[in-house]
Amino acid sequence: MATRAEQKLKTRRALMDAALSQLSADRGFGSLSLREVAREAGIAPTSFYRHFAELDELGLALVDEGGVALRQLMRQARKRIARDGGSAIATSVETFMEYLGNNANLFRLMLRERTGVSTTFRTAVKAEIDHFVTELADDLRRIAEAQSKPLSESRLVAEAMVTLVFNQGAEALDATPREREELKVKLKTELRMILVGSQTLAKYRARSER
Repeated sequence: MATRAEQKLKTRRALMDAALSQLSADRGFGSLSLREVAREAGIAPTSFYRHFAELDELGLALVDEGGVALRQLMRQARKRIARDGGSAIATSVETFMEYLGNNANLFRLMLRERTGVSTTFRTAVKAEIDHFVTELADDLRRIAEAQSKPLSESRLVAEAMVTLVFNQGAEALDATPREREELKVKLKTELRMILVGSQTLAKYRARSER
């Protein structure tokens, strides 16, 4: 039974990888067919249904995987910052670009389906982004308290940062190495501007309430 379960997981993984391998800057998930994904994975089309009810279910599994992978990487980045110090923004940007390099098609899928025609996909991507925003907002509040630098509307700050990161990530996907380095510098600066703006607004509000 264990061997059969392992084989099922292996085939499921092969199907997900097969779908990812078909994606590119010019081709989205909506253009894939069950038959070609099964063929790429090396199984009969009828066997596909042992693993997913339909192609969209496979796509949703990929969206979930993309969101989880990004959150795990960012958690690791936070641990490095806590252990070794350094700039939280710089480390986070470098970590995000590392994610892009290793998960380009997963990120393409999330970008496309974020504004795609499928309500189910849009809802799934929004849920992943909301998870990311929530974790970032919690981090921002914790860091602000530790540094005695209050933020105004930490949730809005997190939302602005995530939106910015996703937009710059879209540009970075097909950028040259030089362009990607320039985007990193630009992104770090823009994120610092958001952070400083929130800190400044918090100070202004504090003075106004006295």
